[in-house]
Amino acid sequence: MKFAKVAQKLALWAGSPKTFMGAIILIFLWGLSGPIFHFNDTWQLIINTSTTIITFLMVFLIQNTQNRDTDILHLKVDELLRVTKEAQNAMLGLEALDLKQLEALRKQYRQLGEGQTISLDGTVVQEKGKQDLNEC
Repeated sequence: MKFAKVAQKLALWAGSPKTFMGAIILIFLWGLSGPIFHFNDTWQLIINTSTTIITFLMVFLIQNTQNRDTDILHLKVDELLRVTKEAQNAMLGLEALDLKQLEALRKQYRQLGEGQTISLDGTVVQEKGKQDLNEC
């Protein structure tokens, strides 16, 4: 998709230190120009309109980038679940669950973790009996 490529490039550009410094310089120059325009309404309207338009466009750009990153993360986690023998395969289809089902599953995982103590080296010291969540 052309939009995805353009959005990715714009997101990289918008998040760069050079772009941030450019924005700081523009705001500084705008502030310095205040006395020239006698701090009138038009002078204020320029910055308000500019920042509103940029913010409006950035919302869509950020959402597109976040959706893409979330999709990539989900695919990576799905692959890890797929290749791990001890993983709960039921986790691969969580997208199909509604909010109540997700909350119930979250509660089950919370209960599983309540009886565990982890040592400093990351090993489980005390553990309750494991529950098979493939039956969810």
